[in-house]
Amino acid sequence: MISPNPNAAPLIELADVRKTYLLGEVELPVLKGVSLEIRDGEMIALMGASGSGKSTLMNLLGCLDRPTSGRYVLDGEDVAGMSRDRLARIRGQKIGFVFQNFNLLARTTAVDNVLMPLEYSTSRPSDTVARARAVELLTRVGLEDRLDHEPGKMSGGQQQRVAIARSLINQPRLLLADEPTGNLDSKTSKEILELFKRLNAEEGITILLVTHDPNVGAAAHRRIVMRDGLIADDGAGHVHVLDEE
Repeated sequence: MISPNPNAAPLIELADVRKTYLLGEVELPVLKGVSLEIRDGEMIALMGASGSGKSTLMNLLGCLDRPTSGRYVLDGEDVAGMSRDRLARIRGQKIGFVFQNFNLLARTTAVDNVLMPLEYSTSRPSDTVARARAVELLTRVGLEDRLDHEPGKMSGGQQQRVAIARSLINQPRLLLADEPTGNLDSKTSKEILELFKRLNAEEGITILLVTHDPNVGAAAHRRIVMRDGLIADDGAGHVHVLDEE
């Protein structure tokens, strides 16, 4: 893939980010000092084995959780110490999510599934404008003939396309996709990856794909590899030597 402008400003800046969970009286460090930059317009694969810390890092990047310590600057704002209410507003304004299991409402049409995030938006457009936007997004992902279909009447690939359209309804700067091809066959997985690449190239959306699949990693501009709560390789020529326990 052609990389984005190397002079683009960072959309994400992490400095010595740590996350420790308290299990009773036992501290469990999961992120042990992560420093990282992701430029505006990049398409990144975040990779690592189970337990490497990549899901925890994704939750922090998505403002679903806060770091125990360290600095996280998103689009020029330091969000690390923000309240949960403020983080929720940031999510609604700047971040879209795509999940492995689609997370669609079962008895709800494709259009209404796409509209769902606007229920929590502080700047919801009129119903007419919102519905037109949802239809346009579903058309963009190739589902113009499935607008009134419920998830049970769609294939896995079609459901994931609805989920991608839903993630874009708030016009986010950052799209986080957690194992987005995990429940799809190889042909459909390739189609979904092509859709992500097109959205990245045409819309300039920064995309982070959290995955263990090397085929997904190969679709990205660069791969960031995690191991033992640290960045082992940031995909930018910096390979980090991790201490063995």
